[in-house]
Amino acid sequence: MKIYNSLSRQIEEIVPIKEGQVGMYTCGPTVYSTVTIGNWRTYVLADWLVRALQYLGLEVSYVMNITDVGHLTGDNLGDADTGEDRLEKAAKRERKTAWQVAQAYTDEFLEGFAELNLSKPMVFCKATDHIREQIELIKRIEEKGFAYRISDGVYFDVKAFEAAGSKYGELSNLTEIKEGARVEVNPEKRDKRDFALWKFSPKNEKRDMEWESPWGVGFPGWHIECSAMGMKYLGEQFDIHVGGEDLRSTHHPNEIAQSEASTGKGPFVKYWVHGAFLLVDGGRMGKSLGNAYGLNDLRGKDFGAMDLKYFYLSGHYRKQLNFTWEALKAASEARDRLVRMLSGYKKGSERTNLREDKLKKINDYREKFLHAIGDDLNMPEALAVVWEVVKSNVADYDKYDLILEFDEVLGLDLRKSVEGLSEEQAPEELTKMLEKRNRLREEKKWEEADAVREKIEKQGWKVEDDGEESRLVRRR
Repeated sequence: MKIYNSLSRQIEEIVPIKEGQVGMYTCGPTVYSTVTIGNWRTYVLADWLVRALQYLGLEVSYVMNITDVGHLTGDNLGDADTGEDRLEKAAKRERKTAWQVAQAYTDEFLEGFAELNLSKPMVFCKATDHIREQIELIKRIEEKGFAYRISDGVYFDVKAFEAAGSKYGELSNLTEIKEGARVEVNPEKRDKRDFALWKFSPKNEKRDMEWESPWGVGFPGWHIECSAMGMKYLGEQFDIHVGGEDLRSTHHPNEIAQSEASTGKGPFVKYWVHGAFLLVDGGRMGKSLGNAYGLNDLRGKDFGAMDLKYFYLSGHYRKQLNFTWEALKAASEARDRLVRMLSGYKKGSERTNLREDKLKKINDYREKFLHAIGDDLNMPEALAVVWEVVKSNVADYDKYDLILEFDEVLGLDLRKSVEGLSEEQAPEELTKMLEKRNRLREEKKWEEADAVREKIEKQGWKVEDDGEESRLVRRR
């Protein structure tokens, strides 16, 4: 399987450190608010990569972190070591403790994770559960001469790291970041690229989340958690690290530096995989713009998590994808159509012995699907193969089996949807209402027909018109 490696800036064949086994880490959410559909796109990317590797016969040790401390608001302004802790800020906003905020949004995240049918990691590791590991890692970095203390915390010394013969910032061009462009320069830092390993609690202020350390009471910097937890569960060097493209600028380069400084080994990770941003109506997504949609917003418009996942399939993970409600509706209709076709295939034919030419055709489709996922995880092309199978003259039952096999990578949970559809029978009363609505439409009594449709929808069903045919579908 080939993937684009952000570190080398080229597509490379994935060659695991240990034959047949892949260690993979994904930067998960900071649980101070609802996860947006932009964030979910990154986690779906990680899901597809895990599934593709498993489909190809590899054993995957998968880890995802949950950031519940240390992520400061300054990362949006160009300096992740400044600003308020996002959890502490949310606690003030919601009049809860930071611990309560973290738990509430973690629970919400895990519910959405299940709804999207994402591959469950062997561990969801929380930063607050690994304070000891982070302190021990900082001590190792300090002992090797790559850390220093100033008034607000302990910082990583980038120049010392480079003086030891290591390269810093290969993952991104950090020289383009202008010191003090949007934030006040910290005059105590030895180099503008230095970053916090441990932050001291503000004087005369008691934080919800703070711990004793060899340097004083405080909390870990944002970057150190991923190094500490990644190495704990996957070793000092592992294969793949996934995240959003915004993490290429500082977070991931800092992970690399502090990890390799502590171990003296490189590379920390062989392949860095980054997903592109999600646009909304052609522009950026933001809470201040009112378009930072979450799964709840989709439910409010009668869309499900699988509709969103199908929508993500329409764009390559390294290219920006534009979300609109119209595009989501088209994805929802396409997924529903696929589910209904699969239901028909399951009911409409029996398994037969395949002739050699039919068997070859099935294997050809399988090879095309393998080529798509192996070619830098080209999911739009993989989905196109699914629809080629639908339109083919392959026997229905074999279409059903083959598409469900492909769904091991797509993760659309098609089998469950088909089973749910087979149980979907509208009450006789609603069926008669649909017939009445159709008669009214034939008589061009549009307002009366719409009134009947509204009554049907109040009963938890919706009317779908497909050409001359109308059907009742349970609202999700």
